[in-house]
Amino acid sequence: MRAKNVDFEVTYINLRDKPDWFLELSPHGKVPMLQVDGRPLFESNAIAEYLDEKIPPRLHPEDAFQRARHRAWTDFVPLFASGLGGVYVKEPEKREKAMEVARQHVGKLEDAIAVERNGGDGPFFSGPDLCLVDAAYAPFLQRFSMVEPMIESGLMADFPLVSGWIDALVNDPRVQGSVPEQFNDLYMEQMTKRLDKAT
Repeated sequence: MRAKNVDFEVTYINLRDKPDWFLELSPHGKVPMLQVDGRPLFESNAIAEYLDEKIPPRLHPEDAFQRARHRAWTDFVPLFASGLGGVYVKEPEKREKAMEVARQHVGKLEDAIAVERNGGDGPFFSGPDLCLVDAAYAPFLQRFSMVEPMIESGLMADFPLVSGWIDALVNDPRVQGSVPEQFNDLYMEQMTKRLDKAT
């Protein structure tokens, strides 16, 4: 919605203590959830697709084939996010196993960016403009960029296109504004506890 300059109101939900009114609207009990004229819409991809169809400018490619490819890369997000989250450990043995999986996933994105840009420049997934693939991966890459100084995985060392993509996303005001002001502090506090507990 920030990319489309839409006026909207945000209600943040404590996921450890979800209010009843929210659970009645969100069948899966997950965020985000969008209310449109009093009707709930849930699941990130469904919300993004709805907004892209209803409100210009389009963040999906106009070409049907390219649009389908972008949707396919958006469908890869859960697998990618799971692999990326696996490296958030300090134990060397667990880290190395997780790194093998994460490298495979990041490698696929490195290749995808090269193909989607078709020899052109970034800094985003398929070129100079933000697209729905960027929006789908941004939360996970934003969190990785926050945790990486703590875990020092070096995961992105061999993937310059993904590294540049991360830099572009985490420095974009639309991405920065997608979380509440206190998010960084709360997230880092949570990750510090998780990593300390694992050692």
